[in-house]
Formats: sequence, structure tokens, C-alpha cells
Amino acid sequence: MKKEVRVTLIMGAVLLLILTASLFAQETDRRIESAFRNSYVFNTYLKGDDIQIRSQDGVVTLTGTVSAEIHLSLAEDTVADLPGVKRVDNRLTVKGGIPEKNSDAWIRMRLKTMLMMHSNLDGANTEVAVQDGLVTLRGEVSSQAEKELTTEYVKDFDGVKDVDNQMTVAKTPRQEHRSVGEFIDDASIKSQIKWALLFHRGTRAFKTDITVEKGVVTVTGKAKNAAEIELVSRRIGDIHGVKAIHNRMIIE
Repeated sequence: MKKEVRVTLIMGAVLLLILTASLFAQETDRRIESAFRNSYVFNTYLKGDDIQIRSQDGVVTLTGTVSAEIHLSLAEDTVADLPGVKRVDNRLTVKGGIPEKNSDAWIRMRLKTMLMMHSNLDGANTEVAVQDGLVTLRGEVSSQAEKELTTEYVKDFDGVKDVDNQMTVAKTPRQEHRSVGEFIDDASIKSQIKWALLFHRGTRAFKTDITVEKGVVTVTGKAKNAAEIELVSRRIGDIHGVKAIHNRMIIE
């Protein structure tokens, strides 16, 4: 009789553990789905896309359509860095198909995304036209320094042959693009940094490892000289959400 009681208690304990683990997994899946929908990337770059997310035991499936190729990667990279995610099955498709690499349409789509990532630029209000690799920029900037910085960033973009910056400087300076006190999740910051470095011709070849904790970015990797290390810091220093940078890259 005592043996039967022990067996019953053991079975009950095992069932309780299984139930607890199942409930914990379900709660983790709900947190993952919610975190993605509330992420800065989702609500800024992907807000016009049709994306569904489903997490099961930490395996996330993304389905739906997006407006640009880069959105495929931004969505996957952001989800992959969320706590509890084990793997991402990205089944997203691009509405209208993916333009040929380095074509004018391909350059324009990526340029628009890149300009939005930098808080010192007003990418949302910058008009971008591309013809045979020549980029024409129109719109209004708050200062001559912002206009020059926009030209610098666009010139360093993969596939761009030259830049004709026709942007005008506002007579009355506007408020800074950076939102003071704005909370941006670490997963979104990291995915933006990854793509900012890849977008820019001067930093895309660097093999860097990026970690982000509460907006503080730590960069490790190798560079040829101090100038390259400084360039990495410059390119990610004004990414939305970055509060500070610890650049620990070393010179080979």
C-alpha cells in the first residue's frame, strides 16, 4: 500500500512538473509575440507590412508580406534577439518581388531605410530618387551640417555612384529628430546597428560582434587601424536608441 502511495505521489509530481513547464512555455511564447509587436522596428520600419508572428516552444514563425527586401531581415533579426527565442522560421515574402541587386529600385529602398535609422537625419521626410546609380535628394533639413551629413552617409552607401543633394536648409531650425527619453528595445537597437554597418560601404567588411544592454552598445572585433575603429563608432553613434558605445575593437 505504501509503495502504491509513493508511486501515486511521484506520478503526481511528474504531471505537475509537466504542467508547470507547459504553462511556462506558453507564457514565454506570448511574451515573445508581444515583444515583437511592441518593438521599435515593428512599429517604425514594418508598420505598413502585413506580418503575423507565432511562437511555439520558442520556435518563431513569421508569415505575411513586406514592402521591401530589407524588411525580411529586420523582422528576423529583431525576433531572433528576443529573450526565449530558439529559432526563427522566416516565411515572409516581398510584395511585388525583390529588385535586382544594385538596381536603382534596390538602392532606393535600402537608402530610405538607412536614412531612417540615423537620429541625426530626417529620413522620413527625405525624398530619394535614383537614376543609374546617381542619387538625388530633396526635402528640407534643419541645418547645413545635417545636409552635409546626409550626403556623407548616402555617398558611403553600396551601389551609389554619386549624390546630388538638392535639400534646402530651413530658415527656422526644427526640433532634433532624437526623442528625449524615448525607450527603444535592445533587440531593435541591435538589428538597426547590424544593418547600418552593412549599409555603409566603409564598414560592411568589418567582422564585429554587437551586444546591447539597456541601450548601451558594446562592440568587439578587429580593425586595421584606429581610423576604422572610429568610423564604426561614428556610424552607429546616432542609431535610434543608442545611449552609449563601448568600442572594444582591436587593431590587427
